[in-house]
Amino acid sequence: MSYKYLFFILPLLFFSCKKETALAKNNDQDTLVKKVIPIVSPKSIAIDTNLLSNKSERIKEFYKNNLFKTVWTETSDRKELLDLIAESELEGLDPEDYNINQLEKKEKNRAKLTNNEIIADDILLTESFQKLANHLYNGKIDPTQLYTDWDMHPKEIKAIDILQEAIRNHTVEKTLDTLKPNHRVYQLLKKSLAKIKEMPNDNLASVWVEDKIKPNDTADVVKKIKLRLAYWGDYKKSDSLTSIYDEKTVKAVKHFQHRHGLLADGIIGKGTAAALNFTKNQRKQQIIANLERWRWFPRHLGDDYIIVNIPEFKLYAIKNNDTIRTHKVVVGKDKRKTPILASKFSNLVINPTWTVPPTIIKEDLGPTAAKNRGYFAATGITIYNMKGQEVSPYSWNAAKPNNYRYVQKPGYNNSLGLVKFNFPNGHLVYLHDTNHRDFFGLSGRALSSGCVRVENPLDLAYYILETDENIMNKTRVEKIIESKKTSGIPIKKPIYVYLLYWTASLNEDGFQFRNDIYNLDFDLYQKLRN
Repeated sequence: MSYKYLFFILPLLFFSCKKETALAKNNDQDTLVKKVIPIVSPKSIAIDTNLLSNKSERIKEFYKNNLFKTVWTETSDRKELLDLIAESELEGLDPEDYNINQLEKKEKNRAKLTNNEIIADDILLTESFQKLANHLYNGKIDPTQLYTDWDMHPKEIKAIDILQEAIRNHTVEKTLDTLKPNHRVYQLLKKSLAKIKEMPNDNLASVWVEDKIKPNDTADVVKKIKLRLAYWGDYKKSDSLTSIYDEKTVKAVKHFQHRHGLLADGIIGKGTAAALNFTKNQRKQQIIANLERWRWFPRHLGDDYIIVNIPEFKLYAIKNNDTIRTHKVVVGKDKRKTPILASKFSNLVINPTWTVPPTIIKEDLGPTAAKNRGYFAATGITIYNMKGQEVSPYSWNAAKPNNYRYVQKPGYNNSLGLVKFNFPNGHLVYLHDTNHRDFFGLSGRALSSGCVRVENPLDLAYYILETDENIMNKTRVEKIIESKKTSGIPIKKPIYVYLLYWTASLNEDGFQFRNDIYNLDFDLYQKLRN
């Protein structure tokens, strides 16, 4: 089954590998390697190697490969680079990071430059290309230096080798274009950035809601709400605005709530008010942060994979570029964030046991069980000492809860539910069923301890087994569940899993925003502009 209109247009997101040129060859490491062939031009000027003494090793290597001569001899090559630097603003980057003003000034006065000035300009063009290429391919900021919970394959690029081919073949623009993400979401984000920049300034009063506003209520703040809804295009403003929360405004509020991933019930509470109070500038910064984040993500995600968008609380199963199924999920709370990672499924476990992790022992199990020893029997948890011997709840030392291992027996009420989805990662997280199935009825679902809980997980398990062409089909799994025995099912086919984080996009309903549950967007934006 295909879903035509998903938030963030996921069926269109995942592109064909054929669109990647040889300049952006993708494998598991996304490594780019090019053979070096010197650039030869009668217009080249010899470079005194002393002028390169304070330059990076890459720059020195580049000019050594080109016999220590200038390479930006053609006006068309220089113009293409300058145009792309200017247009980098459309990617959410800052043209000043790539010396746009200095380069444009030198280009304008090119005929008057001395040989030494031309050499300096040539080196600056090379440095600017190298920097822009790296930022387009990997992002300006290294996420591994920013976050401790980032677990993705590194992407490598040797921009100098790419530049060698770009100048030799006069394909500067085409070369840099191949380095940009061409995910559909990224393209829509670029459109949303252009669209929001064109919007007028939003000098609107903030909306404060003390209590919930329901249909047909009358409140002075409703006028302010109507103005904000009109600004974002959810409401067609009348010549005169009333304080009545009428049917027309309710419909507009529901549309606004839907665009922001809120419960679209038409009731204006604190969540809706908070979303309404975001300014144009804040939303623009959020879009720019998401553009950067997409440059961090892998370029090719595989043919069969599962993607979880953490702030959306949604899981998507993708097969051959089509969205086959979606599931609601529960993700980690702010204090126990779900990490960003890329991996592939190794196995499923039916009727899993649950070994309580140290953090939960310290913060949850220990304090609760200390007050009531019956907690262990009620939750089906067995206590083991350091020798692996079973310990009675009444012999358990509540003062030293971390000196024990706690295992919950399998079953419908196990914390992992009836199925667990394993994949290698450095954070000990996985997808799983849950005994708190009522959580899926909530709109905000950042409630777990880091792992991802999946609604209707057996349906996802059957889909994965079918995709894997596994002999362990639905009928056999149902028999295992009935047996109440723990069984592992290996997954042989590469079925990738991605836990990603994005909070903004654009679709036919307009701007799409999700709550920045881990408060990452605006901090990232500030670092991008510093």
